[in-house]
Amino acid sequence: MRVRLPLRPTIFFLAAFAFSLVALIPLSAAVGWFGVEGLAAREATGSIWLGMLKEAQLGPVPLGDVRARLNFWPLLLGRARLSLSRDEPDGRFEGAVSVSRHSFGIEDMTGRFRTGALFAPVPVSMLDLDDVSAHFESGQCESAEGRVRATASGELAGIPLPTDLAGNIRCAEGALLLPLASQTGIGQLDLSIRADGSYRLELIVRQADPALVPRLAAAGFQPSAQGYSRRIEGHF
Repeated sequence: MRVRLPLRPTIFFLAAFAFSLVALIPLSAAVGWFGVEGLAAREATGSIWLGMLKEAQLGPVPLGDVRARLNFWPLLLGRARLSLSRDEPDGRFEGAVSVSRHSFGIEDMTGRFRTGALFAPVPVSMLDLDDVSAHFESGQCESAEGRVRATASGELAGIPLPTDLAGNIRCAEGALLLPLASQTGIGQLDLSIRADGSYRLELIVRQADPALVPRLAAAGFQPSAQGYSRRIEGHF
């Protein structure tokens, strides 16, 4: 004997069953499948719709423990978008990382990050992001917007550095450029980052006390059109 099921309830229960299976996919599997560029964590717990990344890092920048969830609608456009958020005591942070077949980027990121020795020997200790978005397409920076503020603490070769540096990010020559200038205009830090993780950091001192020139030279600074500059290149 066959049992006939009404069509609408059948579709509803099939859809609910399919959704329940997807909802049970662990976050760790989803992050691995989509290969979210530059995102790593010691441990991923929970499901793709509501999970936690323990000791997460975005590239070389530590994020701490963050909540993570995969957004549904971008998947229909062939793009994976993972929303991230964090509350106190580590400081509020929210934003997203996205990846598709030929592109990746960060979206609407706002928060504070401790950088440790990331920019050594330049003693930048903290970055503050204000609504920062940046997208790379086929390895080239295609769009970037938002404001970044860097906090420096200490000195370089006995020369005190500006405490606060800030600027609006943009794309330049296929790389993401963070041009960070001091309020006094005396110092500037230009950080250029490429899709492969290579970077170029240029520290510029525009107005130097003549007595400091020997120290600048000893620290690797060279005379330039903007004053004295030192360039450091590396890979995150």
